[in-house]
Amino acid sequence: MRATKDHTLAAAGLICTYAMIIGFTDNYVKVIAAEAGLWQFHFSRSCLAMLLLGLLALPFGLRLRPVNLRAVAARSAIHGLAMVIYFGALAFLPVALVAAGLFTAPIFVLLISRFAYGHAIGPVRILAVALGFVGVILVLGPEAMSGASLAALLPVIAGALYAMGNIATREWCPEESAETLLAGFFVALGVIGAVGMVALALWPIAVPLGTDGFLQRGAVWPSGTFYFWTFVQAAGSLLGVGMMIRAYQITDASRASVLEYIILPASAFWSYVIWRETLTPLAVLGMVLIVAAGMMIALRARVQES
Repeated sequence: MRATKDHTLAAAGLICTYAMIIGFTDNYVKVIAAEAGLWQFHFSRSCLAMLLLGLLALPFGLRLRPVNLRAVAARSAIHGLAMVIYFGALAFLPVALVAAGLFTAPIFVLLISRFAYGHAIGPVRILAVALGFVGVILVLGPEAMSGASLAALLPVIAGALYAMGNIATREWCPEESAETLLAGFFVALGVIGAVGMVALALWPIAVPLGTDGFLQRGAVWPSGTFYFWTFVQAAGSLLGVGMMIRAYQITDASRASVLEYIILPASAFWSYVIWRETLTPLAVLGMVLIVAAGMMIALRARVQES
């Protein structure tokens, strides 16, 4: 039977932990991109993640077999495509513009939940989405909204796909375990990565040096540094994305998507700790708005659940 009870406060805790883990691991993508390509990264990370998941399945009694294979496959393909577009856009667009596009996802979640599934969306959640999005723009800076072009639509498409995948988690896959959806996500990314490597092997193209060649680079013989940080990425993603999936299973997608805004201040925190990258006062104000949006959702949910 489908579980419909909401546990928004528990979901908030899961998403905050997910944000801290992913914020740390994603700061090292630039190290990976310096010597390997997007496609090899996704394929290698997926292989390592599935190996770890397989090793954990028996001792912890994890259920990996899907209840509805078609629903899991469809959700996995949507989320996988969103992540490939997101990482791929980083190769030729400013990081600020790409991130701003992806974080339009809560807007799409709100619209899809309302018009496709008929969910009631209260004024508090509408205000929280608007407040959080303004916070995102302030964190990313004015350049996030400049240079609009056809290519700049790609991150927005990634945001729409990401929103669809998040809604599918609760609407299409309510009976699936978090580990089943996690396995589907990594299998989809692994398949996409393998297809990319094969395509570049058959039709090679010129590859710029360093991180500039992240999108165009095919399979290479990377160093131990690549494998170490890809393993960290795999382990971190396995734990973090698993928590995120569980959060979307236990609360409404439009609530969880707003709480995901916390990943920006989490990433900024790790950027300062690891690379000593500092923030402008405007960005700090944006983070305050982001946290406020999450608190509005959590406090509103507490009132409704009490």
